[in-house]
Amino acid sequence: MIDNFGTVAAVNGNLVIKDVRFFDPDLIFDCGQCFRFEKCGNVWRGIALDEELSLEKNGNDLVIYNCSEEKFREKWADYLGLNDDYGFIRDSFPKDDTFLQNAMKTGEGIRILHQDRFEALISFIISQNNNISRIKKCVRTVCENYGEKTSFGFLFPTPEALASADPAHLGTLGLGYRDEYIRSVSADVLEGRLSDAVIESSSGDEAVRYLMRFKGIGLKVASCVALFGYRKFDAFPVDVWMKKILDKYYSGMKDGKYFGYYAGIAQQYLFYYERWKNTDSCGKENG
Repeated sequence: MIDNFGTVAAVNGNLVIKDVRFFDPDLIFDCGQCFRFEKCGNVWRGIALDEELSLEKNGNDLVIYNCSEEKFREKWADYLGLNDDYGFIRDSFPKDDTFLQNAMKTGEGIRILHQDRFEALISFIISQNNNISRIKKCVRTVCENYGEKTSFGFLFPTPEALASADPAHLGTLGLGYRDEYIRSVSADVLEGRLSDAVIESSSGDEAVRYLMRFKGIGLKVASCVALFGYRKFDAFPVDVWMKKILDKYYSGMKDGKYFGYYAGIAQQYLFYYERWKNTDSCGKENG
């Protein structure tokens, strides 16, 4: 771990990670990059990678409940993006870009999660023309109907479960036109037409173009899946908010190449900052 956190200590069955830098759960879990976490008091709880995850930030320290150091290092450090050096990433952006520098100060705790790829794929298909509260509801409904039930909730459905879903039943879940896309792309994953190996060996641009070959995946969805599901940090999702930002502050540029390899992370800072300036909140809608 380069400079993302200090010591790790077990305390009463929980794990305390000291001095965590550039990590704010409120910004990470409520700005539209994942949809299965809710906040209760100061604690964020959700299901990820087929397990329950509960955590909170206490000053500069991160507390992960019911977690061993082994589990943290094997699974959650990577999932939470704590192996990524955000000090280096932030230093890579143009120093004379005042808008981006202000955005990074305001959204200092933003960090991109390393989510399950299939979950990201289906979640962002559901996200099309949807607000975040409704996306969460739809994702929850799909999990409750097609995911395995456990003691802590429903797991995200497998490609097999969604590919074989009865169209009539899936059509009752309030997904609208997206239900057909979900079945189709799940079959593509199941039968190997949509290949992780192809995406892994591709650049961000190549991954986006590849994903757009599949039914129901347009440019924005493909960019989100590449960024949030496949760690293609140069993928640069452009929604209504980002188009406004690019038009207003960046002379109408169409993509994120100006921001370099970590353009997708710059996008998250910019998106949050503009939303924060306009609504004083984040995550209430999805452009």
